[in-house]
Amino acid sequence: MRNMLFWCRRSVLVALVCVGLIPPLGARAAETVRVGVLKFGTVNWELDTIKHHKIGEKHGVDVDVRFFAGEDATSVALMAGEVDFIVSDWLWVSRQRASGEDLTMFPYSTSVGALMVPSESPIKSLADLKGKKIGVAGGPIDKSWLLLQGLARKEKTGDLAADNDIAYGAPPLLAEKAQQGELDAVLNFWHYCARLEAAGFRRLVSANDAAEALGASGPVSALGYIFHESWAKAHPDAIAGFMAASAEAKALLGSSDEEWLRLAPIIKADGQALTVLRDRYREGIPNRAIEDEEKDAAALYAVLADLGGEKLVGSSKTLMPGTYWRAK
Repeated sequence: MRNMLFWCRRSVLVALVCVGLIPPLGARAAETVRVGVLKFGTVNWELDTIKHHKIGEKHGVDVDVRFFAGEDATSVALMAGEVDFIVSDWLWVSRQRASGEDLTMFPYSTSVGALMVPSESPIKSLADLKGKKIGVAGGPIDKSWLLLQGLARKEKTGDLAADNDIAYGAPPLLAEKAQQGELDAVLNFWHYCARLEAAGFRRLVSANDAAEALGASGPVSALGYIFHESWAKAHPDAIAGFMAASAEAKALLGSSDEEWLRLAPIIKADGQALTVLRDRYREGIPNRAIEDEEKDAAALYAVLADLGGEKLVGSSKTLMPGTYWRAK
């Protein structure tokens, strides 16, 4: 299956070259694209793969990686024109478009968080959580947390936020507290969940499970590469080249175990932890048509707008047109 996915992506790249959407190799000079990321974020695994194997140059782009201390800083840098791309979620893109900005995105990853419990825990379902202490990364209006609340509401198993002792906190702190036995369950970002899994925890339910139960037909890319539509229209070769480089890097990470061994010092994991991170990353490689992603995102948007209100989605009650990039 993984090999098939690799060759399918490669065939797509070849087809794009043939129809002229991506100019052939060597047909254009490399154009610099500036990507703003967190210094220790998982996006670096893909970007390092692009840089190490000179995949960007192959597709006519020079990827200039710029590091920031936090997500807010990357957002400010994008809005100020200091970088061309950042990675964030489709909800933020839609909210910005509703405010008049021309941001858009293409999918980066469908990997999302999950509720994790110790392997020996008696908790087997959402219904078993009542009265428990749950750690939640991302805050009270985190998408994954809201989707899980929506699932509990649909299954009529209670109100997760009201029926439990909720501890909001930073992802590494919550992961540590979970391992120390201070939490009955923890909802964390996907890579912290993978490390917990390697340490003997098990998934109770993931945000993707909740999303599909609430109307999505498949995994929706929680994160995407975000950029200004006006910039993309002014730099068609750069956007096409960067998209192609991203797809090729993902194909390599999806097929080569050796590449993960090379990345181990950057990931700061080895053994079982590296294996689980690799496998969970691969599960999150987007492989659906943009049209399907957008349709499902619109369905989930309605659910999230109901659960999170204006604090989450802003003034728009529906996903804004243009949230997902389509080259003209």
